This record gives sequence, C-alpha cells and structure tokens, in this order.
Amino acid sequence: MFRPTRAPAVRPAGSSWARRTAVRRTAGAVLTAVVALGPAACGEDTPASSSSSSPSAGSSTAAVSGTVNVFAAASLTGTFTQLGKDFEAAHPGVKVVFNFAGSSALATQINSGAPADVFASAAPKNMDQVTDKATPTTFVKNVLEIAVPKGNPGQITGLKDFTDKNRKIALCAAQVPCGAAAGKVFAAAQLTPQPDSLEQDVKAALTKVSLGEVDAALVYKTDVLAAEDKVEGIAFPESAQAVNEYPIATLTKAPNADGAKAFVDFVLSAEGKKVLSEAGFDAP
Repeated sequence: MFRPTRAPAVRPAGSSWARRTAVRRTAGAVLTAVVALGPAACGEDTPASSSSSSPSAGSSTAAVSGTVNVFAAASLTGTFTQLGKDFEAAHPGVKVVFNFAGSSALATQINSGAPADVFASAAPKNMDQVTDKATPTTFVKNVLEIAVPKGNPGQITGLKDFTDKNRKIALCAAQVPCGAAAGKVFAAAQLTPQPDSLEQDVKAALTKVSLGEVDAALVYKTDVLAAEDKVEGIAFPESAQAVNEYPIATLTKAPNADGAKAFVDFVLSAEGKKVLSEAGFDAP
C-alpha cells in the first residue's frame, strides 16, 4: 500500500533543540581547531624550546665525578688538604689528589705534561710560566715572617741576624716564591743574608726550624701559625715590601674539566675563603 512520505519536522529557530544543536556544532569546531594546532594551543613549549632547557644542553648542570688533580704551592698544604676533604664531602664519590711542592717545580711539571686539573701558585710569576692554563684568579695574599724554634735559642731579634755567620740560617731558593720574596725584603733592609741552606720549598725551610737544625728561617706567616706548637714567629716591618699574591686557575687541557672548575669555584666560595682566612691568609 502506498504510504505518503512524511516531511521532516521543522523546528523553530529559537527552540531548545536548535540551541543544543548549535552548541554541539560550535564545540566540535573548537575541538577540531585545538587538535590541528597541537601542544602550542595549550600553552606548551614547542620541541625546540624544550630541548634548549634540557639539563644536557649546558655544562653547568654536569655532575662532578672522578678524580681532581690539584697542583698547589707547598704553603697551601694545610688549607687545601682541608678544602679537599670538604669538597669530597660535598661531592660524594669524587677524589681530590694533591701535589704540593714549590711553585716553580709545579710549573715545570705541568709544562712537561703532568696530568693536572688545577694549579694554585704562591706567586703570579710561576703561574705565568704555565702555558696550559685558563685565566687565573688571585684568591689570597701572604707575607713573610721569621720562624725560630720554641724558646728562640739563637736569640734572633730581626732580619739583621740573618747576616751573622755564627748563626744557622735557612732560606728558600731564589726561584721559589718565598725565596724571591726574601730577596725583596733583604734588598729593602739593605742587608746581605748568610744562609747555611737554600730549600726548594717553604715547608722544607720550616722543617729545619721545627727540628732545631737552624736558628731561624724566613717562611710565610701562615706556616708559622700552622706549626705554632713547634716554632715561634717574629714579624718585621720589611715584610710589607714583599706581599705574595696567590693565583689559581684551571688548566685548559685538564683531564677532569668539570671537576677542575668545581674545585676552583669551591676555593673562591665563602666556605673556601673562611678556611683560608682562619689559616692566616689575607684577602686579595
């Protein structure tokens, strides 16, 4: 039987059905636009900006590891040994290995290819001799002082006693920073010393005094403080004519570049400065 086809119902434009249909169509269009635009539409970084902020993009976030080889002047033995322990505590698993000697000897070793990461010298002259270095930073100053055995058996009173051939005197060799500084103070005092021995670093000169093998030696103020249970110190005005500046630098071919930079930063930090100041070093 033939049945007439029904015409689709016409809904008034203002009806609730029409309004619901319009909302669904609008929402669908918005969703389509968001999908097309991708993460940027939601305020997320693009892949390029995400990679630029990744920790691997910069070396400053690199973890310190391995062994850090530090070549340091003999007069830094006490303070750097302490700083090494503190640095290792702050970076578990890292080992700091020191080579303490006269700055001139250390410079020669580095230029000969010794595997050093950091060089801390007792004088700019020896730092300048090292060709494989970054820009050095002066981190402390030091002055000379007369060291005598406890009780001062040689009755040393000042620099003039270093000219007495009847007294046993120890000085650092001229190529060592403490020896070069001694030359300046004797020139300022217009005196010619009569040393019985010339030592290759300041610790060797100090040892002569602490063992009572000499009546006096010229060493750094910090060395006298470090050995105050065995020696006594005598200050003298001419020491102001030979203030030693200590520079520190990473080496450009350092086997452990990240460790080198981290150690130097630690020495220059507030914690490092505190250790050095308590040992008697002056601020640069």
